[in-house]
This record gives sequence, structure tokens and C-alpha cells, in this order.
Amino acid sequence: MRFMFVGDSMTIGRAGDYTWRYRMWQHLGATLGGPFEIVGPRTGLYDDAAAPAHHAYADPDFPQESRRHLAGWGEGWQHMAPLIGPAAGAAGADVLLVSLGLIDLGFYTRADQTADNVRRFVAAARAARPAVRMVLLPVIPNVRARQDAPFAAEVDRFNELLAKAVADLTTGASPILLAARPASYDIDRDTYDGTHPNASGEHRLAGEFAAVLHQAWGIGGPYRGRHAGL
Repeated sequence: MRFMFVGDSMTIGRAGDYTWRYRMWQHLGATLGGPFEIVGPRTGLYDDAAAPAHHAYADPDFPQESRRHLAGWGEGWQHMAPLIGPAAGAAGADVLLVSLGLIDLGFYTRADQTADNVRRFVAAARAARPAVRMVLLPVIPNVRARQDAPFAAEVDRFNELLAKAVADLTTGASPILLAARPASYDIDRDTYDGTHPNASGEHRLAGEFAAVLHQAWGIGGPYRGRHAGL
């Protein structure tokens, strides 16, 4: 089974981070009970002080082949929609774990336009991999949503449209699941700057993907990362 992480700055991570991708890799290794691969065209972290792509993960033993992803700092649904088909097709991705939307709403597109790009993304992924499965994470409001009521309303509106898109687009051949927003996610506790996850936030994000994979598709097991030293 081949998993591909797709996301923005919360997913690619900054130099020195573990990333929720790392936490998810550990979880799959501990619970899947069979071989799996992490796939994607990129492996780097972001480091604005050095170079756009950096490889200084907090755990230097994180295997190179498991660092793969399709994530980028400042990239959203509109950027990934044209990239996902070639990336998923070349890598033979079976499951896409997607966390996108905050950067779109913050800088590029309104909620309805962002939802249109979700649909473009799904169509392109399926054109390349007709049986691909997808898990989409709602946008988690950040510090800007706390201070900017119109922006917070756009986030809420997009999450409604995302849920509708999942309901409309899921099929038996290529199912789509909507992960839950972590109920206890707290930007003061689970991020290092009001947006990007710290270690606690990484576990909470990985835990939501793990929960829906296990509950809906029987992939892996319950998430025990933060309690098992992962």
C-alpha cells in the first residue's frame, strides 16, 4: 500500500521539525501489519534561512525513502490540483492524505473558489489513479481566524463546502473520507506560532488521519503515538 502526504506548510514542515508525516509513518509502521510505502516527488523541509528545500529533520534516522511527500510552503489546493495527477500516477499512490486550504483562503481564493479547486484535484487524482482513496482534513483555524472575523467565516464556509464535496464525490471505486478536526486542538498549545504544529500538534493531526483510516477502512490501528513514545 502506497501513501502520499499532500499539504502546505503544516505538512512539509520547517527544518528541525519532526512533522506529522513522521508521526504518521511511525504509526503505520507500528500498526499496519504489512508492507507499505510513503511516496511522492519531494523529500525536503522548508528553511527560509537557508534554502527552499532542506533535509534537517529532527530525527536524522527518519529514512530517506519515507520522507517523500507532495507538500510545499505557501502551496494550496490551486497549486496541487495540476500536480497531483502526474505525482500520484508516477508514484502509484493508493491513498492520499491531504491537509490543504488554509493558505488558499489566506492568500489566494475565497471559499467557493477553493472548493472548486478541491473538485479539480479529485478529478485529476482519479484520472491518474482511478481507484485512489483519499482522506481530506478540514481547515484548522489559526491565529488569524481569532483576530479576523471575515477570514474565520471563510474558513467555516469552506469546511462546509469541503464536507459537501466529499459527500458528492465519493464513489465505491474511489472513496473519499473527511477526517475530523481534532476536537481538542488548541493553537496556543499545539502550534509554535499560532499556525504550524509543534510536537503536540503533529500527534493530533496524525491521530485524526489514523483514526479515520482505521475506523472506515480497517487500515492500521488506533493511534497511540503520543502515549507510546512515537
